[in-house]
Amino acid sequence: MSVLTDRLSDRLSTRLVGVDVARCLALLGMMATHVLDPVDASGELTRIQAVAGGRSAALFAVLAGVSLALMTGRQEPVRGRVLASRSLGLVARAVLIAALGLVLGSLGTNIAIILTYYGVLFLLAIPFLGLRARWLWLLGVLWIVVGPLLSQVIRPLLPPRQFSSPEPSQLLEPGRLLAELLFTGYYPAVPWLAYVLIGMAIGRVDLRNRLVVSMLWTGGVIISVSATWLSGRLTRLPSVAEVLLRTYPELDIDGALIAMSHGLYGQTPVDGGWQWLLIVAPHSSTPFDLAQTIGTSMFAIGACQMIALRLSDRWRAGMAVLFGAGTMTLTLYTLHVVMKTDAVWPPERPDTYVFHVLVVMTIGAVVTAWGRPGPLEWLVGRPAAWLRRTEPRTELPSSG
Repeated sequence: MSVLTDRLSDRLSTRLVGVDVARCLALLGMMATHVLDPVDASGELTRIQAVAGGRSAALFAVLAGVSLALMTGRQEPVRGRVLASRSLGLVARAVLIAALGLVLGSLGTNIAIILTYYGVLFLLAIPFLGLRARWLWLLGVLWIVVGPLLSQVIRPLLPPRQFSSPEPSQLLEPGRLLAELLFTGYYPAVPWLAYVLIGMAIGRVDLRNRLVVSMLWTGGVIISVSATWLSGRLTRLPSVAEVLLRTYPELDIDGALIAMSHGLYGQTPVDGGWQWLLIVAPHSSTPFDLAQTIGTSMFAIGACQMIALRLSDRWRAGMAVLFGAGTMTLTLYTLHVVMKTDAVWPPERPDTYVFHVLVVMTIGAVVTAWGRPGPLEWLVGRPAAWLRRTEPRTELPSSG
């Protein structure tokens, strides 16, 4: 047993196990929002929904940025022909993931499928692959404000959103589909680019340095708490509350904010006014909501990585296997969506969440212990793997 553990530790020595754990938690959180009832018998938001609603998807997007940075040089971004090769591989990956999202969107589940938006986010991130951490932090912070403002200006000019997930039939209306993916959909890529930029900045810092990781999770707490507090103060200003209550005329401002905490389906009301940009609510894509969920994502990634760094090699290997689902989230997210269809076990009930968890965690642990990638991870990574064989070794940066 010790020999097997040692081999597993050696194989995982180059992985950031804490990042894999954070991916697993993001997957479990998204599954919880898909399966469990969001409110209890009294109509109150459940604790799980209050924690995972909006934040799990945001963590998923931030981790996408982390992955992009890890694939393109970590602390030292790749240059020249290597950067061109990695960018082309990323285009292929993005197209395959987006196509998979369209297929899953046609299955008729009640899930707002994120994968097509995910593919678009990958494409939007390509111009920033060669940037170092400090520029990515700066652009990410700037885009937290600019992205929602741009959306606020452009959305009134676009066709009304469709609440269903993007699916193949929407390819017949490419303009409307593009508008939904970029601005009006459940995970609008333009404001959500802030998540990816911040994630890339995180992936460009030394995540094996305990001081850096400590700054990451403590900074996340400060950002999240500050954004929530400031939003709460601003939304209670009479001039702001008056505008918000036009949508909730039967409630006071506290009741309206509670109603918003159930989620806003991707963005604020098109004709709601700029005051709506001051709120914090799941899937509202406002500057304050982006800041708050970026903060919670930084905390989750930093805390998971700090725990992993403090463990011995053998315990870290055990952690990697236990949370192995985080190494194959594309495959397991897809499996989860398929399991949510009427034709596939388990039945569509909140109490089946435990079965979803057991399935994805068991498969993730087995595949990680076996030392293989998930099948869909292998598939979408094939073009990039082929392109890497053509890269000149002399241009490869040090691993950092």
